[in-house]
Amino acid sequence: MSAEEGRLRDEIVPSPVTESEVVFDGVIWDVRREAFDLEGERLVREIIDHPGAVAVLALDAQDQVVLIRQYRHPISSHEWEIPAGLLDVTGEDPLRAAQRELAEEADLVAEHWAVLLDYFSSPGGMNEALRIYLARGLSPVPEAERHEREGEEAHLVKRSAALDEIVEAILAGDLHNSTLVIAALAGQRMRDGGWTSLRPADIPWPQHPGRRGIGFAATGPPS
Repeated sequence: MSAEEGRLRDEIVPSPVTESEVVFDGVIWDVRREAFDLEGERLVREIIDHPGAVAVLALDAQDQVVLIRQYRHPISSHEWEIPAGLLDVTGEDPLRAAQRELAEEADLVAEHWAVLLDYFSSPGGMNEALRIYLARGLSPVPEAERHEREGEEAHLVKRSAALDEIVEAILAGDLHNSTLVIAALAGQRMRDGGWTSLRPADIPWPQHPGRRGIGFAATGPPS
């Protein structure tokens, strides 16, 4: 059996980067232009340099999913989402970041954590890697310890909905947030299979480009 016919999985094979420069220094993320060699051919591409993110599919005692509604300016919409946030705290462990986001956005802590899945949001143009956790055994953050939300987060609306209801709304074209779509479809499949596909919450994440040291060092502008 050839490698192509074996286990179905992505393969990490970094191409040698010969030149790299930041061409746009943004508030949240940057744009880099890189030159690299791919099987003897020199290519130049612009990349949105993203720190990555985590998200949380939180299930309460009634197996309802905790949702938040947030305004998203690029699409001029209120979107229903699951708690999520950037990995923008230097050195912060992804699990700790997910726990922080659940507390900050949903005022909740969870007793049980597992990795639901990992994915890349748009690998043709950005290096954003996302890890979605499943959180169960929920309890509220004490009122005096709750995070003071700012910006778009100051206007969050929270609600809960059954996982099957969310999937039906996705398939009907009523919910569009990519992380919610992926988490809900995967969560429904895993739930129906008895959650046997879950991975430990602290499992390594080598696919995250930043955790492999990829995409953060400028070596000079491509010509």
